[in-house]
Amino acid sequence: MTSSHERQSSRASYHEKGQTSTNVTVLDERRRAALAEIDNAPFSWFHVKVCLVASVGFFTDAYDIFAINIASVMLGFVYGHTKNQLSSNQSLGVKVATPVGNLVGQVLFGWLADIIGRKRMYGVELMIMIIATFGQALAGEAPAINILGVIIVWRFIMGVGIGGDYPLSAIISSEFAATRSRGRLMTAVFAAQGWGQFAAALVGIIVVEAYKDSILSAPFPCRVPVDHTWRLLIGLGCVPGVIALYFRLTIPETPRFTMDIERNIAQATTDIDNVLTTGKSVHNEDAPVQLVEAPKATRADFRAYFGQWKNLKVLIGTAYSWFALDIAFYGLGLNSSTILTAINFGSPTSGQTSLFVYETLYNICVGNLILSIAGLIPGYWVSFLFIDSWGRKPIQLMGFTVLTILFIIMGFGYDKLNTAGPGRKAFVFLYCLTNFFQNFGPNTTTFVVPGEAFPTRYRSTAHGISAASGKLGAVVSQVGFAQLINIGGKNQFIGHIMEIFALFMFTGIFSTLLIPETKQRSLEDISNEEQEGYIQGVPEATS
Repeated sequence: MTSSHERQSSRASYHEKGQTSTNVTVLDERRRAALAEIDNAPFSWFHVKVCLVASVGFFTDAYDIFAINIASVMLGFVYGHTKNQLSSNQSLGVKVATPVGNLVGQVLFGWLADIIGRKRMYGVELMIMIIATFGQALAGEAPAINILGVIIVWRFIMGVGIGGDYPLSAIISSEFAATRSRGRLMTAVFAAQGWGQFAAALVGIIVVEAYKDSILSAPFPCRVPVDHTWRLLIGLGCVPGVIALYFRLTIPETPRFTMDIERNIAQATTDIDNVLTTGKSVHNEDAPVQLVEAPKATRADFRAYFGQWKNLKVLIGTAYSWFALDIAFYGLGLNSSTILTAINFGSPTSGQTSLFVYETLYNICVGNLILSIAGLIPGYWVSFLFIDSWGRKPIQLMGFTVLTILFIIMGFGYDKLNTAGPGRKAFVFLYCLTNFFQNFGPNTTTFVVPGEAFPTRYRSTAHGISAASGKLGAVVSQVGFAQLINIGGKNQFIGHIMEIFALFMFTGIFSTLLIPETKQRSLEDISNEEQEGYIQGVPEATS
């Protein structure tokens, strides 16, 4: 027979198990209710603040990346020893260093943001960008050091910082956004890229105009005044980053990270209430901490999650779509000055004179400004209008399809279009259309979808992997462009390069079929994980 003490102990154990089960159920429901509160929150000033803080980073990213498109021509006049332009390898080095750095930064910061936290990493990448941009502007030469080598190193470091901005800004804006407006919030953040490219061209015009008299009065190739212009053009890129730094360092941690990675339900629900009302999070050091048992990021869990085809195919779809897109996006974006020069669009009429230097720099800046206004910026904002109604997947499919057609026309018709003035104008119009449908198409959606399609514990890592795949495409594009462009004569292979771009756009159609439609769905629903019973246990609370 059992003793009275044993029966009491058994009843107490049964009571504790029942109480623990109840606590688990309550916390599980509390988690789902807290997530629903974020998903259904009305648009507020806090959402505007998140958008602005993240947008300034992308404005700076695009400015710093694409300013080199103009600065490389300036560097050619100052440091180019062959016909006052950089050699193919020199031009490749200064252009490809940043995408290589991007690749490293996207993987590294994406992983760290899932391990350490979004807030702890946000701002670090901006500090790297600011320091590296300033370093480029002050780069010098010595008997043992080539200045282009110094610039390439600084641009790689800057690229690491820029790369870190991609997963961090995407995930922070995604995890704070309400379901009904998440696509528009993320698109508004990413659309700052268009304004960054516009600003680079505009600052280029202002700087060239400011030094016009100095350029015209200097002996050809005007090395001293042009040396000032590229340093100012690049150096001014750190100004918006400095302005945004404080706000990035003080942005609160996302409640989803606190809830699902730190597994602190109580703190997360408090943060949600504070963030949605005051825009700030308050951490009480004396409050008891109760960490729940829930799926945790480990190597085994990573293999288990992505070992399922339904999850792996999404990562393959987001990564390859971004890779294919960036083959063409950076192939055009970092070489637009080369392409405009090749078709003699706005080419100066004067010979090897100071006026030739001024007109070359001015026309290249104006050409890039036209491309930004006519194609890049409108494309982003048309995406903004339709992304939450039409959806991500249809926009991406449409974009890849139209881009395939446009690149086929530009590639196979290149020689005929380049024979006369009207043909060149038609080519520039088609060029603007490709910029428009890149942004009203896969350039926007490849940024948005990876920030939504994965569970919180892998969301930043998976976005970083997808973005790094894109930058691998950018590197491949730059190396290929540099090696192929002069086959058959100077700039004679551009038409065939457009045909290669068409092929990659065509493959992007098929990778798009692997991604889910994410519009008007909660992040947890998209993650392919069962949310009821997500909390698996409750250890004892600690203080």
